[in-house]
Amino acid sequence: MLTIYGVYRSRASRNIWLANEIGLAFRHVPVIQSYRLPDPAAADAPLNTASPAFLAVNPNGLIPSIDDDGLVLHESLAINLYLARKYGGALGPADHAEDGQVGMWSLWSATGIEPHSIKILYHRVGYPPDQRDPAVAQAAIDALRAPFAVLNAALAATGWLVGGRFTVADVNVAENIRYAMPAPELFEAAPNVRAWLTACHDRPAFRAMAAEREKEPA
Repeated sequence: MLTIYGVYRSRASRNIWLANEIGLAFRHVPVIQSYRLPDPAAADAPLNTASPAFLAVNPNGLIPSIDDDGLVLHESLAINLYLARKYGGALGPADHAEDGQVGMWSLWSATGIEPHSIKILYHRVGYPPDQRDPAVAQAAIDALRAPFAVLNAALAATGWLVGGRFTVADVNVAENIRYAMPAPELFEAAPNVRAWLTACHDRPAFRAMAAEREKEPA
C-alpha cells in the first residue's frame, strides 16, 4: 500500500488531494515539521522531520515523502507526477505531449509562483502581526502580476491547463497559487485564474483533504 508521510498542514496536502482524486488507498503517517516543536528531540515529541525514524525515510528531513511498495520518493510535485502517471488515468498525461505540458506547468509553478506566493501567505496572514512586513508582501504581489496574466490567458480556452480537462497539472499549480489567496487584487485582475481556483477547490477530493487539514493545529 502507498504510504504518505507528512501532516496535512504541509505540502503533503498536494499528494493527499491527488490520492483522493484517484481514489487511491493510502496509509497516512503524520510527520510534523520539527520547527513547529519546542524540542523535536524530546522523548515525548511526536514523529517529526528531525526524528531518526523519519530521517531513515528522507535524509533531507523534509516532508512529504512516499513509500509505494518500496519505492521511496520525495518532493511533493514530483510525487504527484509519479502517482498520476502510474495510477491517475485521465488525471495523468495521455501522451508525450501532455506529459511535457504537465511537467512544464508544474515546474513553472514551483519556480515562478511559489517563491512569491508563500511570502504573501506569511506576510499577510501566516506570521504573527509583529513579524509581517507589508513591503515583502507587496513585492511578492508585484512579482506575480505577470505570471498571473500568463496563467489567466492559458485558462481562457477550456478552463484547465492540459488537454481540456482537470489533471495533475491543475492540482500542482493550484496548490502553489493557493498561497496567494490573501492577495485578492491578483485574482481580481485575473478572472480566469479566480474561476479555475474556485473550481479546483469545489472538487470533493480537495474538500475532503481541506476538512482533515482544518482538524490539525495551525
